[in-house]
Amino acid sequence: MTRLRDWSGLLLLLWLFCTSPAAAGEEYFARYALPRNAASVDIGVQPLGFPAAMIGALLQRDRILKRRLEELGQPLATFAFRRGSDMLDLLADDRLEAGLLGDLPTILLAARTDVAIAGLTKRSATALVARQEGLLANLQGKRLAYVPDSSAHYTLLQALASVGLSEQDVTLVPLAIDEMPAALAQGRIDGFAAWEPAPTIALASLPQARIVFRGPSSDYLVLTRRFVKRHPEAARHLVAALIRALEWMRQNRKNIESAVRWAMHDGSAFSGQAPALTLAQAVTIARREIIEVPAAPAIPAAIGDRQPLLGEFNFLQRLGKLPANTSWERLAMAFAYDGLQQVSAAPARYRPYVFDYEP
Repeated sequence: MTRLRDWSGLLLLLWLFCTSPAAAGEEYFARYALPRNAASVDIGVQPLGFPAAMIGALLQRDRILKRRLEELGQPLATFAFRRGSDMLDLLADDRLEAGLLGDLPTILLAARTDVAIAGLTKRSATALVARQEGLLANLQGKRLAYVPDSSAHYTLLQALASVGLSEQDVTLVPLAIDEMPAALAQGRIDGFAAWEPAPTIALASLPQARIVFRGPSSDYLVLTRRFVKRHPEAARHLVAALIRALEWMRQNRKNIESAVRWAMHDGSAFSGQAPALTLAQAVTIARREIIEVPAAPAIPAAIGDRQPLLGEFNFLQRLGKLPANTSWERLAMAFAYDGLQQVSAAPARYRPYVFDYEP
């Protein structure tokens, strides 16, 4: 079966983006037609979200990663998605080996299948952006755009709960992340919940726009447990590539700008539209949300009962957003994956601080 690789064939998928977000996962499933147990290492990336787009851009241009996987007989293949939740069916069905996912998609995936969380790729705050000052105190009945089952969806739930409201008290408008700033400027919505770069674009282009609520957000490189068990060496090389991506960008601003340009190129190829973000804006986002996050991609260790994603898990469970039988232990086990430690203990083998990227 002919496989889609990297960005080839993605323009055939542009018609997907006129469909509702709820249907997009099934459409990706059909269009990519990925077979189970394929020889290649198939990774889902998000070229329209920052800094995830930069991580994805570097992973797919990493010559060291590609050579190591080729030597293992498992060539790298990347597939672009508008949101993390569109990858879940493919990951659960053993058609993708890995994906760059936000906190809510990570929780939803762990509720369905065994996963291994390889490393942190973002720590920041998603935002509820509005045209009206003081909107948070007057949310009832407002038209709020969101991406279902995303990290920003979780932030929207938090914002509503903070003023004693639920999703039933507002008009929810499912919308693609890159369409939100224009929809707000045109008055088609009263606000939107989103990750970067949508908030930055809205604040820069609409004088009335303001952030009325922020919620903590994190992104991860998530591997399926099946992949880790069957191909542990390939999994470790993927972890090494994640370390390389962050360390290379931390070396100097020139490297960050290169990663941003590649990410913008990938985003434009995917969406068919020119970037709405300036280079300087994108660099600022990348610095704030991942490059200057201490110890990333290492995940902060649990302190007492403060475990990664436990607060989000409990909140979503109280709202009935998770299957009734979902166990926290499955998510806790996902964080127990020690790929980062294994790679760090063998730098000569995995070369996490040696860099070779395609231009």
